Amino acid sequence: MSLLFQFPFQHSAVFRIIKRFTSWISYAGIALCLFSSPVRAEANADTQVKGSLAIIGGALRYDNSTVWQRIVQEAGGQGARIAVIPAASASPERSGQHLVKVLKQYGADAYLLPLSIKYLNEDGQQTYFQVARDPLWLDQLKNTQAVYFSGGDQSRITKVLINEDGSRTPLLEAIWDLYRRGGLIAGTSAGAAIMSETMFSNAKSVLHTLQNKVKVGREIDQGLGFIGPNILVDQHLIIRGRFARMLPVMQSQRIPLGLGVDENTAMFIFQQRFMEVVGYKGAIVLNLNQPNDSKRSPFQMQNARIHYLSDGDKYDLASHLTTPSPEKELIQFKHSEELDQQPQMLSDILANSAVVELLSHLIESPARSMKGLAFDPRNKQSSLGFEFQFAKTAGSQGYVSSRTGMDAFTVLDIRLDVRPVKIRKPIYQNFN
Repeated sequence: MSLLFQFPFQHSAVFRIIKRFTSWISYAGIALCLFSSPVRAEANADTQVKGSLAIIGGALRYDNSTVWQRIVQEAGGQGARIAVIPAASASPERSGQHLVKVLKQYGADAYLLPLSIKYLNEDGQQTYFQVARDPLWLDQLKNTQAVYFSGGDQSRITKVLINEDGSRTPLLEAIWDLYRRGGLIAGTSAGAAIMSETMFSNAKSVLHTLQNKVKVGREIDQGLGFIGPNILVDQHLIIRGRFARMLPVMQSQRIPLGLGVDENTAMFIFQQRFMEVVGYKGAIVLNLNQPNDSKRSPFQMQNARIHYLSDGDKYDLASHLTTPSPEKELIQFKHSEELDQQPQMLSDILANSAVVELLSHLIESPARSMKGLAFDPRNKQSSLGFEFQFAKTAGSQGYVSSRTGMDAFTVLDIRLDVRPVKIRKPIYQNFN
């Protein structure tokens, strides 16, 4: 059930009741013990984090002043010292210097920290091992208020910041020190993927991830865990239909909460608890209310919850309460010919923005549920597909801003069930 809150609310009677009866918190405690590593063990000990995160879904436009100004603001305001780490980029010098330039344009005192497998010394040797241990750069971070990770390939980030035994390099420890004392860690695309303890790595298509079992070291790997335990982060989410690939990972790794952010949009996380969505599109929150059997094949899931949040909405990662933007109004359902004619089934739920369109149609319509399919129409033979059923619950609510329209929807507490289906070919034939 979705309820509303206003920060701070930890001592309210509503919060105490919710906290007492939110049964899945005990499930999250079980999950904490299941998938550990040296990096995870260290991250789990970081209980006094005072800092914040800016998790950006990729493709952040340089004229998106709302997000860039907020990054500088959360880093400390005008003149805040921000280290740009271009480790994920295929062209780290070019992309890193460009990010430095943009951050300076928005008032930050930004500089490039040359950490990447692409940087070579005069002898043609990689320099990342030395940079990650260089006292010069470690001292620089002591006087830095924020770190910004570029996009690219997230495995390049973990390679240069995690030792072969899974422990943190000195530079990663320095970044954690910055975070603990109140600094900001920002990252876009690949730089967002590394925010959770488990991250997507070399995953193929969303449909392939649904059709095949998820394996550590293949689709997923160790992230840096800045957001804390029991949360999965993903990016480019709505544009690429990636909400669906989060589900099998959350199920197999016993991760009860998923946060996915779309392009040109950021999720700001404060003290590993309070989230605010800022930017052009929105974010999807996934809750696994109860354990699902991860050994069942093909993949299937029952009784998950999906929420869509957009600019100005806030979410508490601990209590799971949502505060829609004050600019939004509760949707009061009214029958209309247009709403009554909304489609009850989408043929491609993984298409660009399809899931958000379905959620907004569902919350406005008289329908109790809507469905979407995921399958490969190029297959010439019958193949494995998936049916996604989205159903209203007693707590389902919708909000919308009359100022910005479609992109300002908020949809809360929709039940999500996924079941495998056989897609027969041909799907249709000539009538005659």
